[in-house]
Amino acid sequence: MNIVSSILSAFVGNKSKKDLKKVEGIVKDILDFEQTFANLTNDELRNKTVLFKELIGQVRKPHNEKIKEISSKIDSITNIDEKENLYKEIDKIDELSSKEVEIKLSEILPEAFAVIKETAKRFKNNSEIIVTALEYDLIFSQKDYVSVSGKEAIWKNKWNAAGKEVIWDMVHYDVQLIGGIALHQGKIAEMQTGEGKTLVATLPVYLNALTGNGVHLVTVNDYLAKRDSAWMAPIFEFHGLTVECIDYYKPNSIERKKAYLADITYGTNNEFGFDYLRDNMAHSIDDQVQRSHQYAIVDEVDSVLVDDARTPLIISGPVPKGNIHEFNELKPKISSIVQQQKQLITNLLSKAKKLISEGDLDGGGFHLLQVHRGLPKNSALIKFLSEEGIKQLLQKTENFYMQDNNREMPKVDVDLFFVIDEKNNQIELSDRGIESLSSGNDDDNFFIMPDLSIELKKIEDKKLDINIEVEEKEKVYKDFGIKSERIHTLNQLLKAYTLFEKDIEYVVMDNKVKIVDEQTGRIMDGRRYSDGLHQAIEAKENVKIEDASQTFASVTLQNYFRMYSKLSGMTGTAITEAGEFWDIYKLDVMEIPTNKPIARKDNNDLVYKTKREKYNAVIEHVTKLSTDGRPVLIGTTSVEISELLGRMLSIKKIKHNVLNAKLHRKEADIVSEAGKAGVVTIATNMAGRGTDIKISNNVKESGGLAIVGTERHDSRRVDRQLRGRSGRQGDPGSSQFYVSLEDNLMRLFGSDRVAKFMDKLGLEEGEVIEHSMMTKTIERAQKKVEENNFGIRKRLLEYDDVMNAQREIIYKRRKHALAGDRLKVDIANMIYDTTEIIVNNNKATNSHKDFEFDVIRFFSIGSQFSSDEFEKNDQDDIIFKTYKSAYDHYQLKTKSNAEKVYPVIKNVYENQSNNFERIVVPFTDGKKTLNVVSNLKNAYDSGGKTLINDFEKNISLAIIDESWKNHLRKMDELKQSVQLAVHEQKDPLVIYKFEAYKLFESMLNEINTEIISFLFKGELPSQNPSEIKEDRKVRRQQKLNLSKQEIPNSDQLAAINRQVGQNVSNSNTQVETVVREKKKIGRNEKVTIRKISTSEEKTVKFKVAENLIRSGNWVLIDD
Repeated sequence: MNIVSSILSAFVGNKSKKDLKKVEGIVKDILDFEQTFANLTNDELRNKTVLFKELIGQVRKPHNEKIKEISSKIDSITNIDEKENLYKEIDKIDELSSKEVEIKLSEILPEAFAVIKETAKRFKNNSEIIVTALEYDLIFSQKDYVSVSGKEAIWKNKWNAAGKEVIWDMVHYDVQLIGGIALHQGKIAEMQTGEGKTLVATLPVYLNALTGNGVHLVTVNDYLAKRDSAWMAPIFEFHGLTVECIDYYKPNSIERKKAYLADITYGTNNEFGFDYLRDNMAHSIDDQVQRSHQYAIVDEVDSVLVDDARTPLIISGPVPKGNIHEFNELKPKISSIVQQQKQLITNLLSKAKKLISEGDLDGGGFHLLQVHRGLPKNSALIKFLSEEGIKQLLQKTENFYMQDNNREMPKVDVDLFFVIDEKNNQIELSDRGIESLSSGNDDDNFFIMPDLSIELKKIEDKKLDINIEVEEKEKVYKDFGIKSERIHTLNQLLKAYTLFEKDIEYVVMDNKVKIVDEQTGRIMDGRRYSDGLHQAIEAKENVKIEDASQTFASVTLQNYFRMYSKLSGMTGTAITEAGEFWDIYKLDVMEIPTNKPIARKDNNDLVYKTKREKYNAVIEHVTKLSTDGRPVLIGTTSVEISELLGRMLSIKKIKHNVLNAKLHRKEADIVSEAGKAGVVTIATNMAGRGTDIKISNNVKESGGLAIVGTERHDSRRVDRQLRGRSGRQGDPGSSQFYVSLEDNLMRLFGSDRVAKFMDKLGLEEGEVIEHSMMTKTIERAQKKVEENNFGIRKRLLEYDDVMNAQREIIYKRRKHALAGDRLKVDIANMIYDTTEIIVNNNKATNSHKDFEFDVIRFFSIGSQFSSDEFEKNDQDDIIFKTYKSAYDHYQLKTKSNAEKVYPVIKNVYENQSNNFERIVVPFTDGKKTLNVVSNLKNAYDSGGKTLINDFEKNISLAIIDESWKNHLRKMDELKQSVQLAVHEQKDPLVIYKFEAYKLFESMLNEINTEIISFLFKGELPSQNPSEIKEDRKVRRQQKLNLSKQEIPNSDQLAAINRQVGQNVSNSNTQVETVVREKKKIGRNEKVTIRKISTSEEKTVKFKVAENLIRSGNWVLIDD
């Protein structure tokens, strides 16, 4: 692979060098401007920002004038189609304006970057900068570092940044200018640790903030958001730009809204995402906090857009009967079966050892494979596999039984209670396991799913009365639903007991199960495993099992950040994931050279046979380094290992600090001590991310910070992050990784050649291999894992893309309803769509009677067409005329409603005792009542028109929200149920897309018809003014939960497709689409259909019958 890369580089050139060559000219221009600006006064330097804004304003001016002209035209016309076209024209002009502004920003980039660099230089060289006081200086004078004296403003170079006093001492290096250019161009700037990413960001942030559209700088935690916003703020504020951090303020607060209105807004990825979801649940524009998503810079971009990318942000609420589950009831059975499996595995391993020692390799290998498939993490098995030739025997045996598509594997699994596929993180009950679980139950089929097609056929063959038949089918569906949920619960409990280990994947704190981030080792508060797995772990650990909840809104970070018009990022570790960044986000990775050459020495990996040998070697090495006066950072992959090493160091009486998920609150203190001579710090591989470990000159002379990795991580990026803690800004340092054949990476993905090589050498216990070949072999294993994980994330994204397309349509409808300006167009489209459905459904059968009924039902008007006219007239002509009649009727009705309600409004407004600002007015369609909130004065001044507009807005929002909430539940169920399609050799994703489209189409039709029906029938129930109350803005808040739902790999891999268990809340519709087995009907074949309401039967072509059946009013009759 390296040879191929070398040949390609020789012909097409090195990408990194080509990237740098492209920006050389821009950097030269910046440096030229810097020399010129050095001669400017402070006031002249600040005036540059005003000139930049004027240039941008000139670009926008003609577009804004055109938009203003079109907007006034919209207000003066009544034709809906014309209005819709004008709104589309405004959107195009707005998009064109943004493109031209982006071009202008690139033109002024060298000057703008030079302004910021010169500003940084003046703050470094002067303790005080004196300027002519402007209006914004007076505003900023509330801060400690700005004071106004007469006509002068004094800016100090010392201020507080998140509790720590800083004196500005930074000026941009030339390489940092390159990083700034990359960020402005919408790329990822990969910069090594200590190269000043926070300072680099000031360049593109300042440039893009000049537009006034807002720049978002996204961090991985609130400490960094608060620190960086305070640290960099004076540089921006000196030029009149406002800086805020959303993490200081409560959600939905006025303060948070003001934070988003700032030119530059810092915050964490979670808060940006949750604010987006909350905004799309708001019932008033005033409740929304975010502006449009223009430009974002993501700090530690690999952590946010790769590690957290498949994590959905979820706002959920209580679900009816959410506390009903069988985790506690089934836990004893699972606990028992796990114990039985452990005993079985112990016996099988003894047999395997005995047979192998006697020379029966076939029999021994067979039992060894049984042990591996039964409990692959069994410590005795792992130890045995480190012996000479044993791992090769296992691999040889496994290859034999896996041939011919696992044809022989059932012979291996027959004795096991369940089978674990550790690579795919999946578990499956065997027949023996099901039999064991069912023992003690009266029902032998307690854990066996019924075959729906067979059971339903049996009922149909009985020729029962239709009502009795329906009852019998309902019982079958109910049984299927209960058992599918039961088996799903069993599978999740099995996973909890066998695949998820305490203090590794999670910790128990404050009587709660909390997930540990595998990269950083930090606790991920609020995050829960999906699909009932978290509840299963809670049951296992005997803590309170939280109630099930229902999703109200969700979005993955992948799709949230893809909404930005321009996105860029910075990190020290991105190049290994460059392909993924481009495939998913269209983000190019640009490697930024270091300011000083890296002096750190990266040693080859040391490979041992067992973990015990490896850890002993680590402690010995660390003891020597500490004695030599070098600070040591030990990188681990779990809480358990960090505590083990801590105990071993304590025995050696070596002082040390431990930073893991249990002690994450001490991170800042521990990191600040980590660079001192002789200090040993044990931390996870990515702990302290976003902070630098600084060392003194004495430490530099001793050799600098020593990095000791106790295990290779699945991802090369994480190992690079650990290495990057040492060797910042040309400092000396070293890194050394220790590996054993018992490590997860080597066990699962390591080449068997490594084990063979060690066996051939005949290494004794404690001996080690060190060679560049071994290091490359380990890196190849890491690449396998990275490719696997990328596939998982991409697969999830394909599922979420379906949801995202639907989400965008619904949120656009909500946005129009909230703003109100385009709602009239949406209502007209809803009337047209509803008309089209009515005509298409009834024209297919020429049922004039049903057509008349539907027109009256939805529009409250009579039909314009006689029975003969309905049959003879063209379908499009009927649609257009019916739509025109319905729309004209609605226009008259809204006018009439305004006239009817105005006397009541007038009475309330002119009554001196009523000091109301906002009022609550009840409207009803005869079945249900909706309270509409409106401004009393506006309603009075407009003659009741604004109240009718608020009525349209409120009913639209209420119905959209309720329908969307129900749709999300159905989509969750669908995602589970389609996994069964793998049994039919079908791709679950294809079926998911098809069924999701049908569900969404059905939901949109339902939204349209419900809104239209209420709007046409809705009116004030009473003319009594006392019915109108004051809106006191005291609304009962429904308790909502915010969570990041952690999705373990098992739920995304293809193997999960064999996992049974969907929660069938609407069994009739959900299940039949999956299991119905009928002869395929051609589109031109004739079929018999029956109308549910009248029992009328018709024989029509199947392509005609499809539309009628889809409407829900007709059913297909089997021949």
